[in-house]
Amino acid sequence: MKKSEEAFVQKKYKTSVGSKVFTVLNTLFMAFFVIITLYPVLNTLAISLNDGTDALRGGIYLLPRKWTLQNYATVIQKNNLITGAAVSVARTVLGTVTALAANALLAFIVSRKRFLFKSQLSLFWVVTMYVNGGLIPVFLLYKGLGLTNSFWVYVIPGMVSAFNMLVLRTYMVGIPDSLEESAQLDGAGYMTIFTKIISPLCKPVYATVALFVAVGQWNSWFDAMLYNRMSGEYTTLQYELMKLLSSVTNQGASAESMKNAAAAGAVTPTSVRAAATILTMLPIVCLYPFLQRYFITGLTIGGVKE
Repeated sequence: MKKSEEAFVQKKYKTSVGSKVFTVLNTLFMAFFVIITLYPVLNTLAISLNDGTDALRGGIYLLPRKWTLQNYATVIQKNNLITGAAVSVARTVLGTVTALAANALLAFIVSRKRFLFKSQLSLFWVVTMYVNGGLIPVFLLYKGLGLTNSFWVYVIPGMVSAFNMLVLRTYMVGIPDSLEESAQLDGAGYMTIFTKIISPLCKPVYATVALFVAVGQWNSWFDAMLYNRMSGEYTTLQYELMKLLSSVTNQGASAESMKNAAAAGAVTPTSVRAAATILTMLPIVCLYPFLQRYFITGLTIGGVKE
């Protein structure tokens, strides 16, 4: 008995030591990962809040050396920036709501066991994830539909996404069929089942898909350049900031422009780029913490099968 007890104690001690070593190493790794992830963001923020001419000296890491808001004032005072911000907010809100509604309805239909063509439709949507018509045919199609030089080119084409629909469908398939059958016995139709039973249970995956769509809508600028380049009233914030970054990058290549910036005192291409980058990412960074718990749940659900 003594030997067995000693062996058990030694085994338990070894296990606890190994567990402690793993915890320490895992903590160090995660701390290192957080540092290398946050440092570029904090460094960009510090440069955006620092005097531009002073930033040219280098040596700015986590805190500004000479505080100023001139970089942000320069970005905000740019022509069409307020219009672009309003359009970006509108397309993000409207695009997210319509895409979520359309994909949720499609996912609900395809996830029903009684729907005859669910396998064929799912396969069709999966094929569209790998094959597309190309840029020129898509442009001609949008032009023929009257979507070019229009706000709706930001909303209608993105209403249906095969990936988002499949994510929603996978979640809905995991909901017990007994809930739907009980509702049908009480006389509920499919629309009532979708709105009163399925949708309340799908809040985590709805939040996940909404975050996907919102980030895509907010960061998109290529569609504005391609379809609404000649329509100033439909420009977006990202497109305007892209043009600003391009202009200050080209100016940055000129020594004379750098001298002019230094003479103006405060603004340089590097500091303006940093300010534009922070303005671009700020709304999504503020939104993500509120959706984080739903985001993680929505991604992991359906990955474990009973």
